[in-house]
Order: sequence, then structure tokens, then C-alpha cells
Amino acid sequence: MPTYAIGDIQGCYEEFAALLDLIDFRSDRDRLWLVGDLINRGPDNVSVIRRVMEMGDAAVTVLGNHDLHFLAIHRGGHRPNRADTLQDLLDWKRADLVSDWLRYRLMLHGDAGLGYLMVHAGIPHIWSEDQASVLAREVEEVIRGPGCEKYFREMYGNEPDHWRDDWEGMSRWRIITNYLTRMRLVDVDGRLDFSHKGALQDAPAGLLPWFELVTDRTTHKKILFGHWAALEGQTGRDRIVALDTGCVWGRSLTALCLDDGSFYSVPALKPSGNAS
Repeated sequence: MPTYAIGDIQGCYEEFAALLDLIDFRSDRDRLWLVGDLINRGPDNVSVIRRVMEMGDAAVTVLGNHDLHFLAIHRGGHRPNRADTLQDLLDWKRADLVSDWLRYRLMLHGDAGLGYLMVHAGIPHIWSEDQASVLAREVEEVIRGPGCEKYFREMYGNEPDHWRDDWEGMSRWRIITNYLTRMRLVDVDGRLDFSHKGALQDAPAGLLPWFELVTDRTTHKKILFGHWAALEGQTGRDRIVALDTGCVWGRSLTALCLDDGSFYSVPALKPSGNAS
């Protein structure tokens, strides 16, 4: 029963289907981990969501910023952005079901036996794995609860930009959400920067990619993440695996077999949009 992890799909259904064929994935035998951003900026969100939902318990998905964006539109009343391609999903007759399904996805997922931890954007070095898990569960409960509409109305924002144990309410939930689903660069104190989305060599002074600050004090597991296509799958860290290889930008969609460390990829058919 092999387990595979796949990077950001973002509505690129044909490449997703081709990658599943390449690894000979069978939901009655295999397991699939998805690092989030199943939807948006690509051409066929409905087919991606339908395929993953049909897998049932064979697929584990963590929420990415684009998945949360759909929920913010559907449940929080936000307007789509000009670059979004979510209309097929918003218009689908099963949109309410998809919304409820997404609300019950995870913010963080780990498996001690496999030795992997999966998150969409990353885990800040100022948290331990245990703390990250507790905080992820806290936000999951909010998203699944009766107050989720308020959360989605107020989810957006870059403040606060650093962690404090005494944050409460929406300030607390927003910073947790931003660390887990939007983080790229931080300073040594864990302060977030949202302005830079490009290559590491162009990062502003005083800021580092979050994974360069992670040590064994955070986790002994290997960390799987997506979100940062500009890395092109390279972190320089054996235990930090970047799986967003920019399919929606016209590059490739990548899978990793967690059992033996083998990588598989299929080329993108064509660039579809801006994957930020």
C-alpha cells in the first residue's frame, strides 16, 4: 500500500489525471497526500475536486490559501479576484457540498510511521511540531464550527505578522492561518514577510526562507510543503521537501512516493495563470 504526496494541482486536472496514471494510483490499494491548493488559477477545478472527493479516505488533503480563498468567497461573502478561475466551482450544483467538504480538510497532517509531516506553506521555527499541531487543530475547529462565516469574512490580512501566545480571537487565528498557508520568508523572530514571492537569491536582507531556520527542535519528521513554485522543488534541505513545481505556471506536477523516496512528474500542458 504505497503512499504518494502530490504538489499544488490548482485546477490542472489533465496533468493530475496523467500523474495518477503514471504512478498507477488505485484508491482501493494506495494512499494519496495532497499539499493543498487543489483549485484556482487552472482550467478545471470541478474535475479535480470531484476526483479527490471520490477517493474518500484514500486521500488526505491539507488546506492551501487558494482552497481557503474559495471558502472565503462561498462562505464569507468575498468577491473573486480578477485572476481567479473559480467560477466553474462556484456555479457547480454541488458547490455547497464542496464547501462543506473543504471545511473538514486538515491544516496539518503527520504520520509517525512514514516519518512525514505535511503542510501547505510551512511550519515556523518558533513552534514545535506539537505546538503546530495544537494550533492547527484550533483553527480547524473554527473553520468547522458555527462561526465559520465570521472567520472567512475576517480571514484576510497581514496583521499580526508575528506570533504571541496571548493573541486571541481573529488575530490569533489569522496568524496561525498565515503561517500554515501563506508563509515564505521570515526573520529570526518569526516575523512574516508577504511582499516577496520570487527566487531565494532575490530575498530582501534580514529575511530567510522559513525552512532554513527549522531545526530538530521543531520536528524530527521530514516536512512536505507546496505553495512556493519559484523554488522549483529545491530547498537544499534533505528533510524539507518542496512539492509545488509550478504546474499552473507551465512547468510540471510532481509526486513523491513516501515509502521509497522516488519522484514522479508530468509536464504541464500549458501555463494557465499566476499561481501566487
